[in-house]
Amino acid sequence: MTEANTKTTVKGKYLEYKGKPLVREGDTICYGDMSEKYILLLEIMSYKKTGDIEVPDTVFIQVLSTDGTHQIYKQGQKVGLYDAFDIGLVWLERALKQ
Repeated sequence: MTEANTKTTVKGKYLEYKGKPLVREGDTICYGDMSEKYILLLEIMSYKKTGDIEVPDTVFIQVLSTDGTHQIYKQGQKVGLYDAFDIGLVWLERALKQ
């Protein structure tokens, strides 16, 4: 994620990746622009110990509509945050192309 940087808005600072907001609160990560048709939601379900730190293990992935209904376009589960974010980005891009 070399394109990540910090942006300042009225509500504070947030990361941006590939031109879209990337926000984490607790075990929930939201990626995408709410003005577009879909966003990506990642929910960290469990952690594993790697050395002295805990890293995300099981991650639930959802691509949701932003029309107020939060209808699920696609969902799944992956082991590891990197793999979950990677497949989630592909799903989001496909959904936005429709």
